[in-house]
Amino acid sequence: MAFVELVGLTKQFGPLAVVNKVDLSIEKGHLVCLLGPSGCGKTTTLRLIAGFIEPSGGEIRVGGKRLSAPGASAPPEARNMSMIFQSYALWPHMTVFENVAYGLRLRKMSRDEIRSRVDEILAATKLSMLAERYPAELSGGQQQRVSLARALVIKPETLLLDEPLSNLDANLREEMRFEIRRLHDEYRYTTVYVTHDQSEAMTTADTIVVMNQGIIEQAGSPEDIYQRPRSEFVARFIGGTNIFKGRHVGEDVVACEGGLTLRCGSGEFATGGATAVSVRHHDIILSSEKPAVEANCIAGMVTRQIYLGSHRDYLVSIPGGETVRTVAPVNVAIPAGQQVWLHFPPEHCRALAH
Repeated sequence: MAFVELVGLTKQFGPLAVVNKVDLSIEKGHLVCLLGPSGCGKTTTLRLIAGFIEPSGGEIRVGGKRLSAPGASAPPEARNMSMIFQSYALWPHMTVFENVAYGLRLRKMSRDEIRSRVDEILAATKLSMLAERYPAELSGGQQQRVSLARALVIKPETLLLDEPLSNLDANLREEMRFEIRRLHDEYRYTTVYVTHDQSEAMTTADTIVVMNQGIIEQAGSPEDIYQRPRSEFVARFIGGTNIFKGRHVGEDVVACEGGLTLRCGSGEFATGGATAVSVRHHDIILSSEKPAVEANCIAGMVTRQIYLGSHRDYLVSIPGGETVRTVAPVNVAIPAGQQVWLHFPPEHCRALAH
């Protein structure tokens, strides 16, 4: 049985359903990322789990016990959960040790047990040498570690994180993604992590739940979400992709707008109906010479080429007004205005029926 269960979970503000009949099961010890753009309902879902707001419909169960339902929700302090916010919310007048120990003191634990638990979590989060410093004396990454330590030290059943890395610069964000995953692997708390950053989700999650307009578009492993998107929204949101609109014309073939015909190695086809095809930027083969294969190929004109160090980024205009984005090795340097050929390997073309 799942440890955290959302059953028909709904939250309305007036006529608007911000979270709309969401069903989700989270196994004990798993880290689940709620991923999506601003306004998709992910933070509202997290706040519903935390008990900060009450659902308009459905229910939340944790460990088989119902914690939330319309008119009958347990308060946040009765849920044995810790939540980490975008802001670190550290007490500025307390040292690192005192900030981390605060929740244990509220629980009236003995001085020796507090010392033991705090020392253990400070060591795990690499903060032992900073125990007597104040928050103003710490870097952003160190403050975020204190916030994590404070949440973990009380040994919650469920850990909730709301965009915890949004205030860090790019390098620190990358470092802390791996740190969060390392700590999760060490302590195995059931964790729900909200982010709009696909790299954070891919790095940290056991399961990614992609949300859009209050509903779950798709849930699965990072590899499943990236390699096997089920909708145009998921394909566009997770990783760079080209979407070609067309119609399924038989077996695994889609006739796309502009004269491009693509044979697809995977996906879901709408028989005789509108179908889109997703092809990732890095899966397209760009060449200045016509490929030997005929299928899944088309000629185009380079409209932009940008050197990015590890690769070159191309925009190629093809017949029908479509523009294709692709990447190529740095040694493939084709100037704007030159004709090129694009090959879309069938095994990398995924049909999207909706």
